Amino acid sequence: MCIRDSYINALATSIEKAYETAELRPEVLVCSYHGVPKRYLMQGDPYHCQCQKTTRLLKERLGWDDTEIVTTFQSKFGPEEWLQPYTVEEVARMAEKGQKNIAVCAPAFSADCIETLEEINEEIKESFEHAGGEHFTYIPCLNDSKEHIETFSNVISENLQGWI
Repeated sequence: MCIRDSYINALATSIEKAYETAELRPEVLVCSYHGVPKRYLMQGDPYHCQCQKTTRLLKERLGWDDTEIVTTFQSKFGPEEWLQPYTVEEVARMAEKGQKNIAVCAPAFSADCIETLEEINEEIKESFEHAGGEHFTYIPCLNDSKEHIETFSNVISENLQGWI
């Protein structure tokens, strides 16, 4: 299995488990990636495309359609424009449009940290609820899950080929 497939499968397994235990099945999954200034994209940095591709591969692996999963960006600071849509604004728009039950995951984060535990599970959740959202499910990062460790093992094995 290639590294990419292993990672996408690990994410999908995590999402499927979260959906199985959610109080209500979320109407949409928000894939919130760490943002970067938009000028990086304009200068040729592939990060934005990699985020979009990760969401697309995840959607395909889960068998979902475009209405069930979106890509957003978080952690903007400073005066310049960053990659959009901004997660904090997008979840509020969703609630205002009647999507009252969402889930949020952070595929670009390997392990939970202040930007997932505080920014997503507190600030972004608050933005969603303040705009009328009712059910917010935060899906933890892969952290020390078996699937995550297997993905790392695949990376190591693939990169050791030819060396030993």
